[in-house]
Formats: sequence, C-alpha cells, structure tokens
Amino acid sequence: MSYRNLDIYKIAFDLFLKTHKASLLLPKYELFELGSQLRRSSDSVITNIVGGYGRSTYRNDYIRFLIYSHASNDETINHIRRKNQHL
Repeated sequence: MSYRNLDIYKIAFDLFLKTHKASLLLPKYELFELGSQLRRSSDSVITNIVGGYGRSTYRNDYIRFLIYSHASNDETINHIRRKNQHL
C-alpha cells in the first residue's frame, strides 16, 4: 500500500490542485503575497500526509505529521477566508 491509496491524500491532493489554480486568479496585488501563502499551506497539507505515512511504523511520528497536516489545512482555510473578505 502507498500513501496514494489513502482517501485523505486523494482528497487533499485534489484540493491542492484546485487551490493552486484558484490562487493564480487572484488580483495582481495579492498574487504574490496571499497567493504564495495559499499555495504553500495547501502543499504542506499533502506533504505532511506523505511525510507521516513514511514514518507510519513510528506511531507518534505518524500522528505528529497528521497534526501538522491538520494545522496546514486550518492555515489554508484562513487564507481562503482572507481572500474572500477582499472580494
């Protein structure tokens, strides 16, 4: 089995692609700051799922990386809310 088979990874990866595409549509004045933060945080969600899966034999490490992924997800949601307030 691979992390690619995890439902949470599939969902997070799909949302990463959509978020990345949407971030490139931001107005020019937000494209580099907010857009970059949005792309990095959404990438961090999937990166931490992969990192945790690679350490899954060490339960505490696996859990820690999933917590990081959850925190990055919260950060991404916050960036999206900021974006929506500017529109």
